[in-house]
Amino acid sequence: MTAHALAGVRVLDLSRLLPGGFCSLLLADHGADVLKVEDLGAGDYIRASPPMIEGVARSASSAMFLALNRNKRSMRIDLKHRAGRDVLLALAREHDVVLESFRPGVLGRLGVGYEALRAANPQIVLCSITGYGQHGPLRDRAGHDLNYVGLAGVLGLTGAHGGPPIQAAAQIADLGGGATMAAFAILAALRERDRSGEGQHIDVAMTDGALSWLSLVAARQLAGATSPRRGGEELAGAIACYRPYECSDGGWVTLAALEAPFWAAWCRGVGRGDLIEHRRAGPGSRAQAAVEAIFAARTRAQWEQFARVHECCLEPVLDLDEVLASEHVAAREMVVAMDQPGAQRPVSQLGSPIKLSRTPADPHRLPGPQLGEHTEAVLREAGYDERQIAALLRDGAVAGPDVRTPD
Repeated sequence: MTAHALAGVRVLDLSRLLPGGFCSLLLADHGADVLKVEDLGAGDYIRASPPMIEGVARSASSAMFLALNRNKRSMRIDLKHRAGRDVLLALAREHDVVLESFRPGVLGRLGVGYEALRAANPQIVLCSITGYGQHGPLRDRAGHDLNYVGLAGVLGLTGAHGGPPIQAAAQIADLGGGATMAAFAILAALRERDRSGEGQHIDVAMTDGALSWLSLVAARQLAGATSPRRGGEELAGAIACYRPYECSDGGWVTLAALEAPFWAAWCRGVGRGDLIEHRRAGPGSRAQAAVEAIFAARTRAQWEQFARVHECCLEPVLDLDEVLASEHVAAREMVVAMDQPGAQRPVSQLGSPIKLSRTPADPHRLPGPQLGEHTEAVLREAGYDERQIAALLRDGAVAGPDVRTPD
């Protein structure tokens, strides 16, 4: 069997919820050995998020938890307990990466910050995902994705001119600014460690990451252009050739005829060659109104048929159920069926978006773990004997699995 791309990479994931969980999912699907280190309480908060899968142990029954935590193992450690901290540092000696998403300074106050981890393993890579970074005036502030995209300027530019900011349905800062930036940074740090033999501390701020998504917009501003405003950006609603349009049946389509040949193909296809010179017409113009009226005269299905004949970068705006049932998603294997112990049928989840030709991702290696399911096995792998494991369990430094089923 072909080895996975990240086989041999060992990750201690102390994070909770979405950004860290999605980051370690990317690594785990490509073969990294990811161990979730959870507390002796409820563990990762997302374990309690409905809907729940019937028949599955309570701590592993959340569909949202399972979607983020396949291919991972779980153990429970009390990091406020001295022996628990010792266990984490012992594990760090045998791992490559520690991933965490506490507020800045928390890991240090627990006695397992970067200096302590580096003392245990000079090659360790510590990746910290926070809202505002390890330094700066906002470092200690609480926040969520909406706050980060607001402060990064992404939200302020999203929506129609004169209208309110429009929230995206996807968590741009959490996933784009946090999880994927962290995954890249981890791989970059590991590659550098191959040369230097030393680890390092990665500081990923989700606000920074979200701001980086405005690279082209910011480049114009930094070069002296007029500051952009909501509805005034070319790729955010300011030009007729690149906008969503409503159809006669209430459906919507996207026209992205940014290049002149695509726009001309659309204009000629609808019999309006006179609009070709108005590709960059803005909201409120007569040309824009004419385009809106043309789209409003046909159904979404009719526009889909039009797009099959005229290559003009026109596609429907799909609801999620349509997306998940689409031929494209099936062909790209973007929905996978996962076997989960106790579930009456396979649990459907999104697949990996990364397609490697020789070492493809494998979503099916391990089902989502019960809380603390692998505590004792991990301790044995780390060299603890049965007497030592029993003492750690008895003293509350670690805990085993929560195997209860939902009431």
